[in-house]
Amino acid sequence: MKLAAVDIGSNAIRLQITHVTHHQAQINFKKLEYVRFPLRLGKDVFHSKKISEESREKFIKLMKAYKLLIDLYEVDDYMVCATSAMRESENGRTIAQQVKQDIGLKIQIIDGNREADLINIALWNYIDHKPYLHIDVGGGSTELNIYQNRQKKASRSFKIGSVRSLDHRESPKVWKAMKAFIQENIDKKHAITCIGTGGNINKVFELSKPRKNKRYLDFEKIKEIQAYLDSFTFEERVNVLNLNPDRADVIIPATTIYLTAMEAAHSRRMIVPDVGLKDGVMNVLYERNKDKA
Repeated sequence: MKLAAVDIGSNAIRLQITHVTHHQAQINFKKLEYVRFPLRLGKDVFHSKKISEESREKFIKLMKAYKLLIDLYEVDDYMVCATSAMRESENGRTIAQQVKQDIGLKIQIIDGNREADLINIALWNYIDHKPYLHIDVGGGSTELNIYQNRQKKASRSFKIGSVRSLDHRESPKVWKAMKAFIQENIDKKHAITCIGTGGNINKVFELSKPRKNKRYLDFEKIKEIQAYLDSFTFEERVNVLNLNPDRADVIIPATTIYLTAMEAAHSRRMIVPDVGLKDGVMNVLYERNKDKA
């Protein structure tokens, strides 16, 4: 069985095609294709509330390309999810309808709670009975989830994101509300561990040069990597550190969001499992198709 997930984010748009196989009682997910295209829809939307004509044309071409790959791989089922940029855009739903009519690709524009739920599905293997704060930083929004005893205690989406932060488009009140949400919902009697998801924290983790099988970062190490990144100019982050241009400018403000949330929770450690929205989508697709496999 072949499944495809498309994640239409504010900073980039990702496609993953996965082959699911069964051997006895074991289920295997093998990645067949992964494409990440740096189309920054959030740049338009967070400035003018609309996706520009230039971005719309590129987006249509990209959806055609992704649909061709989905067809060529003979995918059995797919899901396309669009997050904060498209849901805040005045013309996002019109563009989604155009894609459905002209290309035959159905786009679901999901809210922050649904986005968090999909990511949480992929996180389940990393959560036990201890308290956890899950922080997912995207280009336009940050989703927070608080867990205790393998139960979600609280969840909320905030209009704070890496692309939005570039031009300080977020309100100071939103930062204050995010900190208050964390402090009001954590159990201060017990130390809480954070779980960080998103492309920027994955890159911070990679730059930390972790030991084999280590999947966590200490608070001080994250601050150290941020200071290291900040010691380079944008051009140096691209040419010396070999970061993609659309990563090189947002990674520092994104790291600030993770650190701010950790500080509010008085957390000293973050697990970085390298999963995201597309992984949750894959799990949903598998569950609704497993009887056909």
